[in-house]
Amino acid sequence: MIRDNEYLKKFENKVQDELLKLCTSYEFLDGKLLESEDIDNQWNALAPEYMADAVPEIANYPVVSLAWGMYLGMAVAYGWDADWEKYSQMPYKEYYGSEGFDDMDEHIVRDLLGMPLGERTAKELEEMVRRCGQTVVSMIRNEGIEPATPTAFHVYARAVRSMYRTGAAMQLRRMGYKFERM
Repeated sequence: MIRDNEYLKKFENKVQDELLKLCTSYEFLDGKLLESEDIDNQWNALAPEYMADAVPEIANYPVVSLAWGMYLGMAVAYGWDADWEKYSQMPYKEYYGSEGFDDMDEHIVRDLLGMPLGERTAKELEEMVRRCGQTVVSMIRNEGIEPATPTAFHVYARAVRSMYRTGAAMQLRRMGYKFERM
């Protein structure tokens, strides 16, 4: 199947646009993707280890394998605001929960973002992340790509990066960042 950069870029843009619309419709974003070059570049540092954890989960937990990328984006955005010098050097494994990759989501929400897990805000966030993951899984499946191929991997990697970037944007908005005309 197709593996050229143009196809992958088009797919990634389509995923990013869909996530932006979805998160805006639930008021987690306001129609704009807040971003930072620092945060985007941090994905390049974290992606190899994240992908090593996530790819084996695709078959049994496809939504989780994507969704944790969104939580990782939130954690990186938090660190960018809190103490970038420290967080930009933080090893990937520091984002793990007590059970490693399996409870990365809870660790990030509770311990980094400071949301008690049982409270409404954390539950709403969890539901939003799940919706985003389900949407992206459907989009990937609709591409009709043969599983376990190089193209499938590259499409998946682009989708995870979109989840990461959307998670970062959600956290930046949550912390009060917004676009303003200069």
